[in-house]
Amino acid sequence: MKNNIKITKTQSSRLSTVDFNNLPFGRIFSDHMFIVDYENGVWVNPRIVPFEHFPMHPGSMVLHYGQAIFEGMKASKGYDGTPFLFRPEMHAKRLNASAERMCMPTLPEDLFLEGLHALVGVDADWIPPQEGSALYLRPFMIATDEFIGVRPSDHYRFMIITCPVGPYYSKPVRLKVETEYVRAVNGGTGEAKAAGNYAGSLLPARKAQQAGFDQVMWMDGHEFRYIQEVGTMNIFFVIDGKVITPATDGAILKGITRDCVLTILRDKGYEVEERPLTIDEVLDAFEAGTLQEVFGTGTAAVIAHVAEISYKGRELILPPVADRKVAQFVFDQINGLRAGKIADSHQWIVPVNMDAMVGA
Repeated sequence: MKNNIKITKTQSSRLSTVDFNNLPFGRIFSDHMFIVDYENGVWVNPRIVPFEHFPMHPGSMVLHYGQAIFEGMKASKGYDGTPFLFRPEMHAKRLNASAERMCMPTLPEDLFLEGLHALVGVDADWIPPQEGSALYLRPFMIATDEFIGVRPSDHYRFMIITCPVGPYYSKPVRLKVETEYVRAVNGGTGEAKAAGNYAGSLLPARKAQQAGFDQVMWMDGHEFRYIQEVGTMNIFFVIDGKVITPATDGAILKGITRDCVLTILRDKGYEVEERPLTIDEVLDAFEAGTLQEVFGTGTAAVIAHVAEISYKGRELILPPVADRKVAQFVFDQINGLRAGKIADSHQWIVPVNMDAMVGA
């Protein structure tokens, strides 16, 4: 390994205690984690160690000023048992884009990728065998200066932890259009995968859930007319055979699953548009009977059908899932790629480099 990652394996694996047929999302953690620290302007001491708590100073700047970013990825196994990653280089680039926006140091892409390969190689047995399940990978970076003062930290820690997970949504979701709170505005941090973006979304999401919905659908922060995204996903609409998704304008996360869906649909010949989309256009399509499908895309959810959208007392009930051809097609394509059953014409599938474990 170019970055000389030191690997210390656990002496007591918890793998035998895991029921892979019952995997609550994000609650079961694998045996190991990857850590590298930023000190004196350089990343030092990359290592894989047994999963454990780590001490933190009460004055750590992340706790007070919110310099924290993350990624969400998945590792799967092909039908032949080979573990692989899905578009890892895209996640490395997006992590660094988030770091730049949050005034944090970028992480060398080769270090990010080597850490992923080494960690997934060590914990490859934690990848669930069931179709639709995966090993969820959570790379993240936090500020660690022990200082109370509003400025960027000088020290940081980057880590990767992993969780075996089942499907994120077990059924189609019900969305409430948010007309009071906003997620992001142009010039803000909406395009960064920053922890604070999600903290700010919790209250409106809870209110929506208390009203019987699963998530909110975010609107622009100026007119509350233009659709942005959903709480955990980018969003797509199929209107009269045309697939439309809001353009990433600086306030919308550039989803990697979103990019996959756009590429797959264009390859198949679908008419696809990335552009500003108003809630009025969606309402008009619903009234005209041309709103055929709505679905969300994201690493955790992959593809999530939307069953209903509620807007100012109007309930838009979407057609049955059985009648939705577009979302099911891209879902089958992505899952087929991840299972190694569909040819990978875009080189999105990256086999885990098991040689990265030589330091074990």
